[in-house]
Amino acid sequence: MEIFSSTFSGLFESAGFRGLDFRNIIMILLSFVLFYLAIKKQYEPLLMLPIAFGMLLTNLPFTDLYHPELWDPATNPYFAPQYADAETFTGAAVNFVKETSLDYGKVLHDGGLLDMLYLGVKLQIYPPLIFLGIGSMTDFGPLIANPKSFLLGAAAQGGIFFTFLGACLLNFTGLGGGFTLKEAASIAIIGGADGPTAIYLTSKLAPQLLGSIAVAAYSYMALVPVIQPPIMKLLTTEKERSVKMGQLREVSKIEKVVFPIAVTVIVSLIVPSAAPLVGILMFGNLMKESGVCDRLVKTAQNELMNIITIFLGVTVGATAVASNFLSWKTIFIIVLGLIAFCVGTACGVLLGKLMYVISGHKINPLIGSAGVSAVPMAARVSQKVGAQTNPSNFLLMHAMGPNVAGVIGSAVAAGVLLSVLG
Repeated sequence: MEIFSSTFSGLFESAGFRGLDFRNIIMILLSFVLFYLAIKKQYEPLLMLPIAFGMLLTNLPFTDLYHPELWDPATNPYFAPQYADAETFTGAAVNFVKETSLDYGKVLHDGGLLDMLYLGVKLQIYPPLIFLGIGSMTDFGPLIANPKSFLLGAAAQGGIFFTFLGACLLNFTGLGGGFTLKEAASIAIIGGADGPTAIYLTSKLAPQLLGSIAVAAYSYMALVPVIQPPIMKLLTTEKERSVKMGQLREVSKIEKVVFPIAVTVIVSLIVPSAAPLVGILMFGNLMKESGVCDRLVKTAQNELMNIITIFLGVTVGATAVASNFLSWKTIFIIVLGLIAFCVGTACGVLLGKLMYVISGHKINPLIGSAGVSAVPMAARVSQKVGAQTNPSNFLLMHAMGPNVAGVIGSAVAAGVLLSVLG
């Protein structure tokens, strides 16, 4: 009897429900909400479902799958032997080591399953590999056929920089948020409507906000058909929305092959920090357009993309621990992220209106809204709103130009922010 008693006593002491508190319960309920959105509403289910499950796992007590303290430089700093004597180095040098270095050996020794998988996020491996798959599925033909689309894709990134300055202003005036510059940049990148880019930048600048920013970014991407149309209709007239655009010219194979190489060289020389995203994106596209790497292209589009999506979603969800997620900052992130996305859409449409005037009413300004990089959903929304005004209007291929330009633009914007703040 004593053996049974001690056994049941041990089981009771280690039971997870003994570690539940109200914050864990709230986070678990939030994961249920995300399950509902992913399964019932089908809001970006390929990533929303893994994120929700990662959030569920990390907030179940005593599972030892993810340890946020291992990733906090304040509680787990790494000091190389040559830096042990602080008196031999400047204060700035010692602070730099404390802020940017982690003991990865301790993570590998003491970490759980999700800690191991999170290395792919922390070391910036998963987002570029996602971009490899995106590049292998993307047709840059509409952008090459109409290079002016680059301008619309760039204009739509205005929401990123507008929100970055706004978050900084909030902090400066003391009205709320209390964000650092790095946190403000991580929040602002939501305006690009590019989940992997948001995760990439946040993992470098503000990893403590990763869960909140990922949930906000993918939620707004899923809500593109709901958020964008009212903005598009508010900023355009019926006459502008009814403009029919001419057929795009045919793009040659050599143009499609040269394009990814040229973009990689140009972007890397101007914004080297964007090379991991833009370079791998263009590598995937080059494999596709070359026509000689079919096996690699199929792997990038399917097996690799699916595996990385699972790992990325679950580990990003795991960072949404109650101590980081349940704060006023999360509310500000959701609000500022929405503002960033709306302003980005508006900037694209407004430049489209300017191009409409300059071109002699030949460009439909609706395609400017597709400058956010939610591919191909934003382009489809441009087509839908245009067809509502003029049923014979076909804007999809014209909108794909700004749409794929937005993918490049958001990565470049992330590179700029990383160069300045990283």
